[in-house]
Amino acid sequence: MTPVLIRRVRLGAAFVLLTYLILHFSNHALGLISLDAMETGRRWFLAIWRNPLGTLALYGAITVHGVLALWLLYQRRSLRMPSWEAAQYGLGLVLPALLATHVVGTRIAWWQVGTEDRYARVLLGFWVVAPERGIWQTITLLIAWIHACIGVHYWLRFRRWYPRVVMALFAGALLLPTLALAGYVTGGHEVVTLARTPGWREELARVTHPPSPAQGAVLVQIRTRFLEVYLAALLAVVVARGARRLWQRRRSIRVSYPGDRFVTVPVGFTILEASRVAGIPHASVCGGRGRCSTCRVRVVHGLGDLPAAREAEQRVLARVGARDDDGEQGRQIDLEKPRPDLHEDRAAPDVRLACQTCPVRDVAVAPLLAPSIVPGDAHTADVRQGRERELAVLFADLRGFTRMAEHKLPYDVVFVLNRYFETVGTAITEAGGVTNQFTGDGVMALFGIDVGPAAGCRQALAAARAMVEGLASLSAELAGDLPAPLRIGIGIHAGAAVVGRMGWGQSFYLTAVGDTVHVAARLEQATKDYHAELVVSEDVGRYAGIDLSAFRRDDLAVRNRAGRVPVRVITRARELP
Repeated sequence: MTPVLIRRVRLGAAFVLLTYLILHFSNHALGLISLDAMETGRRWFLAIWRNPLGTLALYGAITVHGVLALWLLYQRRSLRMPSWEAAQYGLGLVLPALLATHVVGTRIAWWQVGTEDRYARVLLGFWVVAPERGIWQTITLLIAWIHACIGVHYWLRFRRWYPRVVMALFAGALLLPTLALAGYVTGGHEVVTLARTPGWREELARVTHPPSPAQGAVLVQIRTRFLEVYLAALLAVVVARGARRLWQRRRSIRVSYPGDRFVTVPVGFTILEASRVAGIPHASVCGGRGRCSTCRVRVVHGLGDLPAAREAEQRVLARVGARDDDGEQGRQIDLEKPRPDLHEDRAAPDVRLACQTCPVRDVAVAPLLAPSIVPGDAHTADVRQGRERELAVLFADLRGFTRMAEHKLPYDVVFVLNRYFETVGTAITEAGGVTNQFTGDGVMALFGIDVGPAAGCRQALAAARAMVEGLASLSAELAGDLPAPLRIGIGIHAGAAVVGRMGWGQSFYLTAVGDTVHVAARLEQATKDYHAELVVSEDVGRYAGIDLSAFRRDDLAVRNRAGRVPVRVITRARELP
């Protein structure tokens, strides 16, 4: 089973368990109404989970989730991990032991001896017979929920829509267990009161059929056996990891770095993992997933002993045009189209991605990019790492302003530019975009970072029209101070780009990099050749769902990019539909 398939199966099991947990907590919350309301909700709850299909789904999910968690724990090369991941692992590992008594006393007792696990019977045990068990049950409830919430957060955090709903989900994550605990306490108080009623306990025992002493001993034995098996499984994982470590020490390799630094790791570690184990700072913006080239290294010694680069690594190195020994830049290719000759595109065969390269013999490497992290943070992801998004990028530039400024006083130039930036900036922000860069008399803006490329393209087109209209109004206002009306050229392209906060020191700002940005800048330059206010790629019209067939179509060549870009030339932005 591949790692990707394991993650998907485990995620599916987690969804089943999360659904069970939400419904179970909701049932607890009915205690705020009454004990009878809890019992009514329980009947619906059992109708879902105690039929054959529900039973298979629930206990299959428990088994799959637990077994795969132990397997992934065994598979980890190093137990160094971020604190959130360590917390999730730790809470998940203690849950089976905490839940064993409750599960055996409810589901297993019902299955084996026909005991009805009504809320009245369970709460009687937690609030009257053994209150210490009630405390442990409360702790277990909170641990299960925290474990689930950590998993949900770190699964969703890279979704583009997640920032918009994270506070609502956080509120729900606080509200549901609070209501469940409140219902649990309210129901417990009601049971304590009922327990003082003469004959109530006897009637409850008659209708719920509690296990006899002999049957109780069998249930205790089942719980003990389960705990023994679970503990044995944990010990087996620990022993297996230790045995693997001892075995791998016999097959270790040395990774050497500049400055007489080196680390000895087992065969199977990547160069990036070796750096992290040794605490050697090593740049890795994408976190070691082969999505960027920031971890690339030059192989100083041992190149011939390295396994051949896989296709994913070849594509990344081909795209950045890894530098050769003379510092010449390799030519850039279009990654959107698979190429059979990727080895020919790579200018430097001694450059490899550290996160994708697993040495089998001693190797000496030199990282090509300086890390932006300190040794203590070498095993964590850089907080400034970018995220790949589908978005629209807009470039705009004033036409002829440089010649116009030659005949104006510097303060007058600043005044006009600030009015211009105010006009286009307002148009961009009101359309829903982000003003990214103001350089000279040009501007770059991003649209759809959080709402996706379809809405982003519609916003960018609306912004372009508003920018042209605003500039016309500004020209009319400054007519007495301008030799000619202000004119603007706008280029818009849509596609994938890496968006992140970039810069140094105090000068960090949100920006985007990638082929999409490069193409958008080229479209803005093309407005001069076409004598048009706006040039957009056909991808923009496709994403936006707008028919641009009425405008001139052309195939535009873009420097350092394979193939031409189909564009639509819009002479006047006001003509946009």
